[in-house]
Amino acid sequence: MTLQGLNHLTLAVSDLERAWQFYTAVLGAKPEARWAAGGYLTLGGLWLCLSRDDWQGPPQAGYTHYAFGVAEAQFSLWVARLQHAGVHCWRDNRSEGESFYFLDPDGHQLELHVGSLASRLAACRIRPYQDMQFFD
Repeated sequence: MTLQGLNHLTLAVSDLERAWQFYTAVLGAKPEARWAAGGYLTLGGLWLCLSRDDWQGPPQAGYTHYAFGVAEAQFSLWVARLQHAGVHCWRDNRSEGESFYFLDPDGHQLELHVGSLASRLAACRIRPYQDMQFFD
């Protein structure tokens, strides 16, 4: 038995309208369906669900985040777009490939990234992380 990969991503949001506007107008997600407490969008091949939730916790801590791929030629344009939208940057890039780490309106940690697993592994073969093993 094998899992088929990521099926969809559901993000809890405190204000559905604000989140809907951010993901559609700023990130360019395509609206698919919407209801009183949520909505379905697609972003590239990703099925994204926004689900209204009245949780009262702090934004996520740590390094867990969701990265969206972007073409190298468009990276600076995307960063400028996000900065113009007033997003908060939560981390500086410390790894291979250009990355811009930002928060959505509910504090979900997101990233724009130029590169792929193949380019990351190639860079790691040149400069491996501490105690790194490769499984070829």
